[in-house]
Formats: sequence, C-alpha cells, structure tokens
Amino acid sequence: MGTISRRSFLTVSAAASGSSVLGLARAAEVIPGFDQTKTDYDAANVWKPFSDRKVRVGIVGHGVCRFGLEFGLQHHPNVELVAVSDLFPDRCADMAREAECPKTYPSLEEMVKDDSIEAIYCATDAPAHAKHAILCMEHGKHVATAVPAFRGDIEDAERLLECCRKNKGLVYAMFETSCFHDELFAMERLYAAGVFGRIVYSEGEYCHPHSLGAPSLDSYKDWRKKGCPMWYPTHATAYYVGVTHKSLLDVSCQGTPLFDEEQRIPNAIGNIFKSEVGLFRTAEGGLSRMIVCSSQGEYLEAGRIRGEYGGFNKTFVGDRVGSKRYYEAIKGGLQIKKYALPPGVLPGGHGGSHGYLGDDFIDAILRGRKPRVDVIDALNMTVPGYYAHLSAMKDGETMKIPQYSLE
Repeated sequence: MGTISRRSFLTVSAAASGSSVLGLARAAEVIPGFDQTKTDYDAANVWKPFSDRKVRVGIVGHGVCRFGLEFGLQHHPNVELVAVSDLFPDRCADMAREAECPKTYPSLEEMVKDDSIEAIYCATDAPAHAKHAILCMEHGKHVATAVPAFRGDIEDAERLLECCRKNKGLVYAMFETSCFHDELFAMERLYAAGVFGRIVYSEGEYCHPHSLGAPSLDSYKDWRKKGCPMWYPTHATAYYVGVTHKSLLDVSCQGTPLFDEEQRIPNAIGNIFKSEVGLFRTAEGGLSRMIVCSSQGEYLEAGRIRGEYGGFNKTFVGDRVGSKRYYEAIKGGLQIKKYALPPGVLPGGHGGSHGYLGDDFIDAILRGRKPRVDVIDALNMTVPGYYAHLSAMKDGETMKIPQYSLE
C-alpha cells in the first residue's frame, strides 16, 4: 500500500469534499483503499450534460469511513442535496458542515418521510444495507447502498429482490468500487464486444491487511467483529460478475485460521477464519478463484480473466482470433477507457471509482436505465460469499448457489 502524509491527505480530501477541513477522526488515519486515487480516463471526451434536471438526494452515513460524502453526490451538477443524516448527532453535524447542507435528519427512518427527496444513498452499517434499501423503495425513493448488498442474513437477499420486483420503476444500485477500476471497466467492455469469448478462468482478490494485535476498524454495533471474510466478497466476485453480468453456480471453499491454535477464539457467529479462498463454477462452465484475505502484503482489490481467445491482466493479451477481435473492436470505436466525470466530481479512492459510482447512480435515474450494479449483479456478487463460508465450515464441501432473476 502506498503511503501518504497527513498534510497531503488533508489537502487532497479537502479538495474532494469542497470543504476546508476534514474530520479529525478521519485525518488521523488513512483507511486502505481511500488513498488509491490513481486512475485513467479519456480526457478528450468531455462530459456533456444529459439533462438540466436536478435529482433531489438525501445521504445517510458519516461513520468511521465518512463514506456518505465520498462519492461526490453533493457536488454533482444534476443533484440537489436536500438533507443528510447520521444516528450520532456529532457526526450528523460534521456531515452537514462538510456537505454544506443545513437540513439534517436524526435517522434514515425520519429521512424517508420527506416527500421532496427522490433518491437516497445509504452508507450505513453493512448488516442493514438490504433493510435500508427496502425501506427507501417502500417510500418511493431510488436507492443506492454501499457494499455488500446484505451481510449475514440470507433471507435479506430474497426480501431485497422481491422489493425490486415490486418497484421496477425505481433504481436500486450497489456501489461496488471494483466495477470502476480501470482494468475491470475495460474487461467489461471487451467481454460485451465478444473479444474474449467465454471466460475459462477468472480470479478476484480482496486483500485487506490488518496487523496482528492492532484494534480492528470501529463499526456500528461491532458488526465487523460478527462475521467472516466471505461475507464481504464483492471486491473479489466483481471480477467475474461485474465483467460478464453472469452468475456463479457453486463453490468449494477453504478457510485459514490463525496458526496458533490457542488464539483461535470463535467470534460471535462461531467463525475462526481470517482468510477464505473459494473455487467457483461459473454460469459459462468456467472456474473462478475468489479470495478474501487479511494477511500481510499490499492492499488489493484486483483480478484477472482468461477467455477462449484472450485474457486481461492489466492489459489485453490474445491469440490470433482474440487479437483480431480486439483491434476490430477498438477500430470500430469501442471505448475501454473510462469517460470524463462532471465538473466538480472527482474520481476519488478505491482506484478512482467513487465519483463514477455516484455519477452512474444519478445518470441511471435521469435516463431510466439500469445502473452499473443492479440488484441482480449485487446479489450475484454477494450471495456466493455466504455459501462459500458455509462450504469452508464444512471443510470445502461443494455448495449450490441460488440463482436470481427479476422475472
């Protein structure tokens, strides 16, 4: 992981937020991923407004990651930020100052009653994502949530899907950062153009190193301490699902606990694994290796694919057929670099993905289209991790993964 000084971090973050100062809790430590702002895009293709309409937006969540304001919604030219909210009054006040938004609500439950708000971004605790998305849609709001789509309760998957079926006129989006990494963006475009053929093998890696003995990141009601690695799988599974928009069918997974057996103390759900590695069968008949790992090394949200005619690992490599398809696609105008963002919206962290996810959500509302990660992709990225952990608890027994459809 690259390093960044406290002074330079404050400078960059202040520019991104439009505020002259950032909360002291955030300034004290740069959370891995937030410092990964390097990205590439087609600067020659200037952003052009699709509409002059402003979507009236509410944002909820200003916790440890200050994630509510990280996606540039408050700076988007097609957004009117109506209100912000956090359960903790001091955080809510700080959020309002940073966003320059005077209207606040003490909770999402109060915000959804505001009929003037059209769309809400929920940067809330992971176990509440599905519940909060459902609450927003039941009140007629478009909704986006941070990842994962749900955490821990598999019944949330069906509840969320059923709510989206009943509210097809509303946009549901999950802000999976990997989907706007430069490499994955290119992979998706090339796959859709038929350049790779079917994907024979793919890998996704979410590695979040955490020093032994150091306190874990804080979390609302300690939710981070009550799960397992594969309950937070989307930064890895995106490297198949986010490329192909297809699903994973089954999984065999193994977990790695601490090597010192005396330190293998089960957590609140009985989990002892610090890392989990799953081998998945894909809808195309290929294989995917997905890992969620907390051992030492660089921070990673990364992946690669190998298809019938070509593969992608930071760049495209193909055989004669694949190379011909690639060059014909590029010559035909296929754009594999990200597009320019609206003025005032910065790419942000996690590989320059934050601003793109916020912009995609607003654009999907304005155009009445599917967002980059809709409910089916969201479930297909999240649910496999639930069954991967069940497999790890049964020493790698193969587990079938439910398949989802809006029909």
